[in-house]
Amino acid sequence: MDKSQSKAIKDAKSIFRVSSGNFLEMYDFAVYGFYASFIAQVFFPSNNQFASIMMSFMAFGVGFLMRPIGAIILGAYMDKHGRRKGLLLTLSLMAIGTLTIAISPGYEQIGILAPIVVVIGRLLQGFSAGAEIGGASVYLAEIAPADKKGFYVSWQSASQQVATIVAGVFGVVLHYYLGDTIVSVWGWRIPFIFGCLVVPFLFIIRRTLEETPEFQARAHQAPKKLGAMLQNMVQNWQVVVLGSLFVMMTTVTFYFITAYTPTFANKVLHLSRLDSFIVTAIVGLSNLFWLPVAGALSDRIGRKPILLTITFLNLITAYPMMVFLVHHVSFANLVLVELWFSFIFGSYNGAMVVGLSEVMPPQVRALGFSLSYSIAVAIFGGFTPAVSTYLIHTTGNSAMPGVWLSIAALCSLFASWMLFKKGGVYHRQKENLY
Repeated sequence: MDKSQSKAIKDAKSIFRVSSGNFLEMYDFAVYGFYASFIAQVFFPSNNQFASIMMSFMAFGVGFLMRPIGAIILGAYMDKHGRRKGLLLTLSLMAIGTLTIAISPGYEQIGILAPIVVVIGRLLQGFSAGAEIGGASVYLAEIAPADKKGFYVSWQSASQQVATIVAGVFGVVLHYYLGDTIVSVWGWRIPFIFGCLVVPFLFIIRRTLEETPEFQARAHQAPKKLGAMLQNMVQNWQVVVLGSLFVMMTTVTFYFITAYTPTFANKVLHLSRLDSFIVTAIVGLSNLFWLPVAGALSDRIGRKPILLTITFLNLITAYPMMVFLVHHVSFANLVLVELWFSFIFGSYNGAMVVGLSEVMPPQVRALGFSLSYSIAVAIFGGFTPAVSTYLIHTTGNSAMPGVWLSIAALCSLFASWMLFKKGGVYHRQKENLY
């Protein structure tokens, strides 16, 4: 076996170790979104169904508000102490947050403490997730060969799709064998408990990670104090702002087609819960296909053509696709529309994530990536279920989430152009990247 084959095998193992931990981050968020209506009944009871579901979705969204804080603290930790130590820490915090939600008694048992405990669990999950995606993406970018960075980094997002598939399959199995009534009372806790049970195995796998050679080479150049790191980010505030807009479309689209789909399909389109979970699993498989394809394609033709094309496509098609769906409701049409948005998400994200790592200053790459990504998710993505629910409720138009998707596409189109235009941030950073 020559050196290139040996390195490829070693890198494949590293990709698996990083992605396996990243799986838990998305799995926990997906499960909460899938069972938001049941969680609403148990922890946020109300005579008004809209108010109950909105409170559940707001609790879902509040976890994302912790992401920027987690990005700053944990991202700086990774830039100072290493990617490996940081990824072990994020995994541990995520597990604690998930366990908190899984075992908490409901409102009938402990009253107002029940929603408080759920919110605390979501805050822990959000704090951890603030640096998990950034840490995993930066790790993969730093171990990847120069001509395969897009392909390597795409597996960070691909692992999240495996989580979506697993969560969707869980939903299909639970509703098929237990039925809606039992699932609504206690069955929804089973996927959360499963997430807790796999943590020891994921922790063992992730402990075997080696530190990236690039971090070791740059360790003496990285700012040693949080204040110095934040000062660096302030000096590069335009990159952070554009980076957040850059991420906007991917996070809004993703949380629409995953976390919000089960509620939208059941409450708005009046399809069965079983149908909605089957669609979610199908979307996860589709995402899993498009992400590495787009990542590899971006290595060959560049990031910019993919980013501009896909954002423009979503801008002009999102609302018409939603109008078509709500006027021609069927399981087949829901699959069709969701697969289109899956293509949009997977194609854009496959090029976007590696692109975001490439525009960040190398000495604070984990912090910069995590902060930009977390701001976008906190402000836009995490509240997509709540925004969609509110738009439909106030306008009476079930296709209104399509407008939200188009707004996200317009913002990301602008950011993509600014970051990747000739003489822009990407080109200025490129010579100092890897």
